[in-house]
Amino acid sequence: MIDLKPACRELATLVAGVTDDQLSRPTASDGWTVRGLLDHLEQVAGGFAGIAGSEPEIPDDADSVARILALGRAWDDPAAWQGRSGEGVLDLPRALWGRIALTEVVVHGWELGRAVDRPFAPPEDSLKVCLEHVLAFLPNAPVPEIWGPPVEISVDAPLIDQVVAATGRRP
Repeated sequence: MIDLKPACRELATLVAGVTDDQLSRPTASDGWTVRGLLDHLEQVAGGFAGIAGSEPEIPDDADSVARILALGRAWDDPAAWQGRSGEGVLDLPRALWGRIALTEVVVHGWELGRAVDRPFAPPEDSLKVCLEHVLAFLPNAPVPEIWGPPVEISVDAPLIDQVVAATGRRP
């Protein structure tokens, strides 16, 4: 079991500080603006909370911050990490889905931080788990086209840079 709450709190703090004038800025994801990334993060938060088997206890009109925090809480239950979830080719162990959720938080948090010129610094424990996951999972991911080819960087690079480089982003 992984504690997603610290990385989700870091992302929620970053999201809360986004201003209207930053919404049209480009992100490291091709063709995405900050607004598009925020929309994606809302979908990710709701979707991955649902995979955990928990319906977030937030109203439908809740903001992105509330949804991201609910994502972290949804994976707090040990039962969320048991069994399988998904359909067809994406029928995966929930423990893997939890790691994918963490990767979404970390990678998109880094992208958002870069786009709005603010730091994104999830805990080192979260980054270690995320890096281990992406290095093992991405070479055989069931939907490989959502990730770019890995970018070579120094083995001494900060953990966050290693994570994003493994997902095809240039730190």
